[in-house]
Amino acid sequence: MEDNIIELIMQILPFLIPLAILQLTLMIVALVHVLKNPHYRVGNRTIWILVVLLINIIGPIIYFVFGRGDSEAGVSE
Repeated sequence: MEDNIIELIMQILPFLIPLAILQLTLMIVALVHVLKNPHYRVGNRTIWILVVLLINIIGPIIYFVFGRGDSEAGVSE
């Protein structure tokens, strides 16, 4: 029984490692953006920090699609 579990883990490990790297990368990039930029389309900083940290993979994507405001909102042309 234990051999089957170890074998299963070894089979899915090549898929889990890139997925974990993707998750961490998205989370870190989104979190840095949330902390550096005060402008959001919807919600506030606290909400976006919670979304990015608590909703795996999808949370950072939701932030970049719906929450990220214009980073150049104060720049005039």
